Formats: sequence, structure tokens, C-alpha cells
Amino acid sequence: MEKIVIDTNVLVSSLIQPGGTSAKVMSIIFSNENIDVCYSAEILNEYIDVLSRAKFQRYNFDMDEIRALIDDIVEFGELVEPSKSDINFHDESDRVFYDVARAVGATLITGNTKHYPLESFIVTPQEYLRLKKLERDSLFFQHGQEKEQELVT
Repeated sequence: MEKIVIDTNVLVSSLIQPGGTSAKVMSIIFSNENIDVCYSAEILNEYIDVLSRAKFQRYNFDMDEIRALIDDIVEFGELVEPSKSDINFHDESDRVFYDVARAVGATLITGNTKHYPLESFIVTPQEYLRLKKLERDSLFFQHGQEKEQELVT
């Protein structure tokens, strides 16, 4: 089971630009039962707090849709209560995303990699899509080789 932590900026971007990269990432995550979204109570509170801010009112986010999304995360995701890391963060609100991802070996998807330590498990939405494409291409190639073997034998 693949484990993912979604930084708030990815969630916000997916709502602002429904056809954008972050929205594609969210679509992959929520349409694949082999992906667990990992979260903590603090992360859920951050999602609600940020999406309720006045600066986002101009986008007319559907709060019922947002609540449904958060309900899905709670119902199908994995609640994590991580220990607090001792790494310095410019923005303390980023720490919990890092700590949850580190605690369960998840991939942290963020649009702000500069806010985090340089770690291989922290990727941008673009990098995540590239990884998924490589994974899909590899499966396709393996499947093609199996078919070729069947034809030869």
C-alpha cells in the first residue's frame, strides 16, 4: 500500500485549478484504493483553517465538497500521531506534514519543497506525476514482455 501525505498547498491548488497538476495528483490519489492518505488531527485542522480563509473566498470553494473530501480522508486514510521532529522549520505549520510522512514512510507531496529538508520522500506534484508515469510505463513494459514470451513459447 502506497502512503501519501498531502500538503495543504496541493489541496488548495487542486481546488483553484481543477485541470492543473495538483488536481491530477488528487485524482490519482482518490481513485486508487492502493493509496492511503496519511493525516493527523493537526493536518485536518490546517486544511479547514486554510480553506476557510478570507483570501480564498473569491474562489467560492464549496465547503460541503471540502467537508466531504475531509470525511473521505478520515474514512479511507490513516490517522497518524507522529512524534515531533527536532528539525528547524521556517514555517512551523509545515512540521506536522513532514513528521507524519516520516513516521509512516509516506511520500509527502508539496508545492513548496523549499520549506522542507532535502529528503527523497518529499516531492512536488510534477515529480509525483512523473513517478506515477514511470511506474505505469514499467508495468506496461513488463506486461508487454510477458505477452511476447507467451507468443514465443
